[in-house]
Amino acid sequence: MKKRTKKLLGSIFRYLSATVTTAVLFYVLLALLFSTEEEKKLQLENDLYASYYPELREKERLLTDVVRGLEVKDDALYRQIFRTEAPSVDALTAADVISDSDSLSENFFLSYSASKSESLMKMAGNVEDNFGEIFRALSARRDTVPPLFLPLEGMSYVQTGASVGLKHNPLYKVDIRHDGIDLVAPQGSPVYASAAGTVRSVIRSNKGLGNIVEVDHKNGYRTRYALLGDISVSQGRTVKKGQKIGTVGISSTTFAPHLHYEVLRDEKVQDPVHYLFSSVSPEEYARMLYMAVSTRQSLD
Repeated sequence: MKKRTKKLLGSIFRYLSATVTTAVLFYVLLALLFSTEEEKKLQLENDLYASYYPELREKERLLTDVVRGLEVKDDALYRQIFRTEAPSVDALTAADVISDSDSLSENFFLSYSASKSESLMKMAGNVEDNFGEIFRALSARRDTVPPLFLPLEGMSYVQTGASVGLKHNPLYKVDIRHDGIDLVAPQGSPVYASAAGTVRSVIRSNKGLGNIVEVDHKNGYRTRYALLGDISVSQGRTVKKGQKIGTVGISSTTFAPHLHYEVLRDEKVQDPVHYLFSSVSPEEYARMLYMAVSTRQSLD
């Protein structure tokens, strides 16, 4: 009896073992040959990322080239305006987190995003230090700070008109060289010196650019404030940054009251819009720059 029971239990155990083994084999086989809906979606998503990856790498390379080009232009602007080298900032590239052996896994995207965020935070944290470095260098060399102050109080980007270049003159209906920037403001609005200096000349006229005040800021910088109404300074007088020098006027050859503002350095005409960035937010400056470049018609 015991032998029969033992034999029966052995048969049952072997049967169960065979059944479980067969089920596992079938499950593995089905898993290899057939995918669930979720697995199919994940596979399609992974294939999509894989197809985009070469294109993203190419765009990343092109963006890196653009950033390098902007760095060169930025260095040139710093040398032109501040007469010093631009402060060093770590380049924002994906070189540290992308390689040919990277897989398109969740960990890849998490590490890539974390690295980008860290780089952005580091760059943002260095902005104030960079400007401090610039002005310390200028102070150490006792150079004159360029004319960076807004000549109109509370100026908005919507007041920005045509800047330097060939612009369509509304009176003569032809393109004429425009050597300044038009800053629209109500007649009688106060006009301020954009940097400390000495009044080089005062011109009172009913023709051309009308009443003009020219200020010498040393170090090769000069500013001209044209189409003025009243004039509050005289030739040879020393003025401080932000000091009122006159008011916005209008003449018979202009279509609206505005300030015609010019910046010169070593007798060469500069684009004044490039000297307004330190007085406004980056977003406001970007809008001013767009308005100055895209406006085709001058007001004088």
